Amino acid sequence: MFPLLFGLFLGLAILKFGNPVILDANVSAPRDFAETWGEAWPPHWAFWFLVPLTLVGVALALAGQPRWSGSRWLWILPLAWFGWQLAAAPQTVDGTLTTLTLLHFGGCVACYFLGAWLLGERRRFHFVLIGLLVAFVICLVRATEQKLFEFPQGRQMLVDGEQAGWTNFAPEVFARLKTEGMIIMTNGVDIANPLLLAKFEKGRVHGTMVYPNALAGVVLLLWPVTFALAVTGTRRFRKFTRVAAIALTLFLGLGSLFWTGSKSGWLISVLLAAVCLFRLNWPGRWKWGTLFFLVVASLTVFGVRFQKYFASGATSVSARFDYWHAAVQNTREQPLFGSGPGTFQRPYARLKRPESEMARLTHNDYLEQFSDSGIVGGLCYAAWVGLLLWTLLRRIWRTGEVVFFAAVLGLLGWFLQGASEFGLYVPALAWTAFALGGALLKLTAELKDCPGAAR
Repeated sequence: MFPLLFGLFLGLAILKFGNPVILDANVSAPRDFAETWGEAWPPHWAFWFLVPLTLVGVALALAGQPRWSGSRWLWILPLAWFGWQLAAAPQTVDGTLTTLTLLHFGGCVACYFLGAWLLGERRRFHFVLIGLLVAFVICLVRATEQKLFEFPQGRQMLVDGEQAGWTNFAPEVFARLKTEGMIIMTNGVDIANPLLLAKFEKGRVHGTMVYPNALAGVVLLLWPVTFALAVTGTRRFRKFTRVAAIALTLFLGLGSLFWTGSKSGWLISVLLAAVCLFRLNWPGRWKWGTLFFLVVASLTVFGVRFQKYFASGATSVSARFDYWHAAVQNTREQPLFGSGPGTFQRPYARLKRPESEMARLTHNDYLEQFSDSGIVGGLCYAAWVGLLLWTLLRRIWRTGEVVFFAAVLGLLGWFLQGASEFGLYVPALAWTAFALGGALLKLTAELKDCPGAAR
């Protein structure tokens, strides 16, 4: 029962806790059933679910006398990292942000150890995936709905309303749209919010996440294992049913990733495809030839897809360089404990260029660890992630475990995205990733090499 409940909790996190924890004050509690069902919940609500689950899980693990399935460094490093976060907390420049971040990081460590102790068996792992992947599919369906229906209809509604002088809306509807910020007043005239019109025009979907690149992170993390299950789990189905299931998985996953407009997500997905290619039992010249074609085709489509973005100066790339420069500078100024977990926005407000927009997070999970908790905190986190990925890939590379390999591939993609995003601070992403990482650490411990099985 515990793996099933834990998987349902992670699924709930994907649907409701897709905002960074440091934005807790900006996420209002739902006021009625409609908002409870359709809107995101305040991130701190997630702790009310995780804490009792963790207590039950620890009790079950202790009763079963768990054994660690890997290098001792894979439990020393996460404890050292979290311990250093606690040591850096008293020197923080913002106690509220640090408290929320510490609770969240504690959840990351708890999910990691619960995964390694209680979820690392085949049957249990599949029970975890039930709730997790159902929620993931709902998230993808929501993203598809945004692209095909919600955004075009929303834009057309605002354009028609502005042209009609808003006379086509009932007073209560008009008041609600103004409250939601869809209609703003400029120079005494009500107009459609230009930012929303631009958002609808771009059509970058976000599903149930805080913004499009976070959705790209969910896709990188969970779509490989979803696709692997769609292929391997439908072998006994009728041909039409199997083809339909695989095609639907391809459409929802790759379509959602494309519609997010995530540049890093696109490039990482190409890298993951290359990893899959070199795991195949093909002659070397076939692999290199296919890789060359894959890279050329992908970069060509990438250039066409984001032509306008690069023509306009690639503003988000230059902004990220400004964030990263500020993070490095803050690390130099406070190399021991940083500015406090989750507080990058405070030193950035002082260090950023005058023309740069304000940012709350570094958009690089690894640099933010150095900036927020000093050199020791950053090194512990980077070493933990690097050793975990190396261990999992080394164990899984020459086995015939397609589903487990796909799950490891998803982890690789998500941790790579951490070099340009802030997924570590989103409960839906971080807790899921570390729970899967812990479970796979145990699942892959006793796998046997099977040359040729990757064919």
